[in-house]
Amino acid sequence: MRIAISGMGLRTASVLARFRAQWDAVEFVGFYDPQPTFRDELDPAIPQFVSVATMLAQTKPDLFFIGSPNEFHLDDLKAGFAAGVRMFCEKPVVTSIPDTLELAGLLAEHGLDQVMVGLVLRYSRHMVDLRKAISDGALGDIASIEASEHIGPYHGAFFMRDWRRKTAHSGGFMLEKCCHDLDLYNMITGSRPRHVASFGARRSFLPKHRPDTNSEMEVYHVKRSVWNSADDPFDSDADIIDCQTAILEYESGASLAFHTNLNVPDEHRRFCVVGARGMAEGDFVRGYLHVTDARSNDRVLDLDYTGTAPAKGHYGADDMMVADIIAHLKDPAIPLPVTVLDALEAGIAALAIDQARKERRVVDLGDIWTALDQYGLRK
Repeated sequence: MRIAISGMGLRTASVLARFRAQWDAVEFVGFYDPQPTFRDELDPAIPQFVSVATMLAQTKPDLFFIGSPNEFHLDDLKAGFAAGVRMFCEKPVVTSIPDTLELAGLLAEHGLDQVMVGLVLRYSRHMVDLRKAISDGALGDIASIEASEHIGPYHGAFFMRDWRRKTAHSGGFMLEKCCHDLDLYNMITGSRPRHVASFGARRSFLPKHRPDTNSEMEVYHVKRSVWNSADDPFDSDADIIDCQTAILEYESGASLAFHTNLNVPDEHRRFCVVGARGMAEGDFVRGYLHVTDARSNDRVLDLDYTGTAPAKGHYGADDMMVADIIAHLKDPAIPLPVTVLDALEAGIAALAIDQARKERRVVDLGDIWTALDQYGLRK
C-alpha cells in the first residue's frame, strides 16, 4: 500500500503511524508540506515534493492521505481526483457551503467511494454498541438528545493559538471540532437537521482573564502549535468563539440541545439519547455507555470501556478506524461506518449553526439540502 501525504502535521503522523503498525505492506512514498514539523515522528526518510500534483504524478500512490489545514482540502481533493487515486481526507472535508457543493459535483462524477473521511468517532466502541442497540429497537423512535463537548483549558488554548483560531483557515470552531459530534447525532436520528439556532461568544479567553503568573500560564501552552500560530491565547487575533450552545430540529422530528466550551477543567464528551422505548447515556471521556428500558426501568446495557480502550487516540477509536479502513482497502466489500457524504452533511449542519449564531436567527436548511441532493449522492 503506497501512501502519499499532504500535510505533515501531528494528526497525520499519529494516524499514519497506526497504519504502519497494523499493516506491514504500508510504504510512505512522498509528502508535500512547506513546513513538515512532524516528519521525523513518522519517518525522516519520506521524500519531499514541491507540489501535490508533482508528488501524485511521480509516486502513483495507492492512497493519497490528506492531512493539510482545512482550507487546502478541496484543492488537494481536486488533485487526487485528477490523478485518479483513492483518498483519505481528515475532517472537516471542506470549509464552506460553496465548496461543499463543488465537491458534491466532483463526487457525483467520480463516486463517493473515492474518498474516505476521518470522522473517527463513528468507529468508537460507544458508537459500535449504540448502533447495535438502536438497530435492536432498544430506544425506539428517537425523540430528543442532550449532548456536550467540554474541552480542557490546555486544548482550548491550543485552538486560540493555532491556525484553527481563524475561520478563514478552519471554517470555524463548530466545524473544526464539533463536526464529529454533529455527525453522530445525524446518524443516531437517521436524518439531517432542518432548523438550527445558536448562541455563543468568546467569554474565557480574553485579556482580562490572563493568568498573573508564569506557572498558571503553563497549562495554556501544553499543546503546541507550529504553523501560523499566536503566542497568547488570551490576546490573540482569533475570530472563533470559546463557548456555544445550539438547538437543532431534525427532519425526523427529533431535537438536539448541544453545548461546547473550551475552558472546562474536568472535560467530558457526553450524550443522552431519549427514545420512545428507552434511553442511552454515555461519555467518551469517562468511558461508559448505559441503555435503560423506559417501561421496566431495567438497565439493558451497562458497558465500561475504561479497562479495554486506551484513553489516547480518540478513546481508542483511532486504532479501530485504522483497522476498519485497512480491512476495507484489502476487501472493498467490507463497508465503512461513515461516508464522505455523511461528512458533508455534518459540515453543513456546523456551518448553519454558526450562521444562526452570527445572524441571530433560526436557519432553515431546506434549500441547502435541496441544492446538495441535486447531485444524487443519497441512496
